[in-house]
Amino acid sequence: MANGAQKVLVLGVGNMGRSHALAYHKIEGFEIVGLCSPGIHERKELPEELGGYAKFTDFTQALAETKPDVVSVNTYPDSHAEFCRQAFAAGCHVFTEKPLASNIADAQEIVDMAKAAGKKLVIGYILRVHPAWMEFIRRAQGLGKPLVMRMNLNQQSSGDPWIWHRNLMQSLTPIVDCGVHYVDVMCQMTGAKPVKVHGMGAKLTDATKVQNYGHLHVEFDDGSVGWYEAGWGPMMSETAFFVKDVVGPKGSVSIVVPQDGETHTSSDDIDSHTKTNALLCHSSEIDENNQFVHEDEWINMADEPDHQALCDREQEYLLKAINEDIDLTEHMQNGVDSLRIVIAAQESIDTGEIVRLD
Repeated sequence: MANGAQKVLVLGVGNMGRSHALAYHKIEGFEIVGLCSPGIHERKELPEELGGYAKFTDFTQALAETKPDVVSVNTYPDSHAEFCRQAFAAGCHVFTEKPLASNIADAQEIVDMAKAAGKKLVIGYILRVHPAWMEFIRRAQGLGKPLVMRMNLNQQSSGDPWIWHRNLMQSLTPIVDCGVHYVDVMCQMTGAKPVKVHGMGAKLTDATKVQNYGHLHVEFDDGSVGWYEAGWGPMMSETAFFVKDVVGPKGSVSIVVPQDGETHTSSDDIDSHTKTNALLCHSSEIDENNQFVHEDEWINMADEPDHQALCDREQEYLLKAINEDIDLTEHMQNGVDSLRIVIAAQESIDTGEIVRLD
């Protein structure tokens, strides 16, 4: 590894932690100094590339012994804030998986600590580095106002994915854990301020602590409205489990599977969560006979990056932010703002009331 590489301590080696560790392994400019997880010595599924790195079961010990420049936090959401606090107190930059925290107070505290320490904080909003999603957002921004945004990601899970989902739902509901991605997309599309949130949920199993199904509605100050739905578990339907659709006065843009080569992927396949297949762009312009002026446009996304390549891009952005001293103020605030919307949705579910945002 080249001199001056950023030394990284990877905390959590589950689905996302492994992917991010593989990114640090391959990217010149990073050097892994340790992998940390309570059960790391019992794990048999670590990729061969990660086998030679120092392994720790205790984060405090790992932090003291490895003295990293960067801590990568890939644990369950309710532990993100505490690990970020320790990392900033030790003078480290931080990458943390989304959501930033499990409540707004902790999220804002972590952002304030990053600023006070003069360190970088990058939050794992993987869709922000996805070229197809970036184009989806750009196209939506050209549809006029207001926008109607419809999105969901339901996951019919069994086996290991159901164990993973049950563990996640010890602290957060699906609309909070995954919803931050999609309300962040909505905020980018509208460029407007969210003003009102309504949520509903249902507990479809006794195996989880919280509701395993929910949906939220968010209204923006430009009149735009967004809807997001998420459900996890063996009972979930795979019919219309992946809807990404935006409508405006000038037409619509949707993430779809091309009709001439339809394929089916399992809803608990992590690669399918970011896969777009194609964008379908529709113009509402009509002539004097009320006929459409433009044919629908298909944008093929067959060569889009896979999940690992997207994780690589996230870590390349972190390295760039460190090396070029990029101002991440807006990035961090976006992380707090998107969390605020989904936390408000959960509050609405719990109280049965619409939540108005200040």
